[in-house]
Amino acid sequence: MKKITVIGGGTGTFVVLSGLKKYPLDLSVVVTMMDSGGSTGRLRDQLGILPPGDLRQCLVALSDAPLLWRKLFLYRFEKGDLKGHNFGNIFLAALEKVSGTYDEAIETVSYVLKTKGQVLPVTFNKLHLVAEYENGKKVTGEGLIDENHSEKSKIKIAYLEPQGQANPKAIKTIEESEYIVIGPGDLYTSIIPVLLVSGVKEAIRQSKAKIIYIMNMMTKSGQTTNYKASNHITDLSKYLGREPNYVLINNGEISPEILSSYGRYNEVKVINDLINKDGYQIIEKDLIDTKKVEKSSSDILYRSILRHDSEKVAEILSVIFNKV
Repeated sequence: MKKITVIGGGTGTFVVLSGLKKYPLDLSVVVTMMDSGGSTGRLRDQLGILPPGDLRQCLVALSDAPLLWRKLFLYRFEKGDLKGHNFGNIFLAALEKVSGTYDEAIETVSYVLKTKGQVLPVTFNKLHLVAEYENGKKVTGEGLIDENHSEKSKIKIAYLEPQGQANPKAIKTIEESEYIVIGPGDLYTSIIPVLLVSGVKEAIRQSKAKIIYIMNMMTKSGQTTNYKASNHITDLSKYLGREPNYVLINNGEISPEILSSYGRYNEVKVINDLINKDGYQIIEKDLIDTKKVEKSSSDILYRSILRHDSEKVAEILSVIFNKV
């Protein structure tokens, strides 16, 4: 079986893993561990735990457990003291407290959810993401950067405080991979934080793996304002240490209603200004998931309502994997 590693976190990685788990692959995911917003941020602050949110989504995406278990791990409380909290986050927080190691906690929840593949935290260190903008402003905390919608200035540099060490298992899976899939997901809060952990960029740069980048369909206010596709590639390559080999980009038509919704945050469709060159191959397809996105009334965070279709993405990736 082909050895595939997915890098990221959040909804985009959930979509990719949900599609790929149906294929005969040796599948791993290296997950960002810098989340500080919403339920995850509250648990992190109050209990001093590692952020569980992105891990939970990846574990559920790869789950072969009965639907009830998957629904349970995605359930968000809507009333009382637990309002806004996700059951899966609380479960992982409790496991961290009672387990001998974090690896043991991951193994336990993987057993409960019958996950197909490895879910690997990029680090076990408690780190915070920092973004410095061209206007001199500095914002600390992934949650604050993610919600910094009014910021018009470009991010000049992103880094971690303190600087952490990579999970050895994450480095090993990167080194052994035949393909590394990155994205979709917010560039500076879901993808780049993984690449900032000491050892990750070096492992990717030295790896013989082909890199596939799935381009976001919309810009993200405060992170990629007015970015075209080429701007995403430039910033990604800066932190990745190399250019991707393949770039998947949507050419499906986005409805005026959705575009209008994003327009409230000054977010627009990512324009494809890429041209095929020696560095990477561009693959344009309709990647849009036409299903309506339902958002819990207790979820206070801003969420994307436009998603990639897991089956469409997985089908294209499968073709690439089988080229060699």
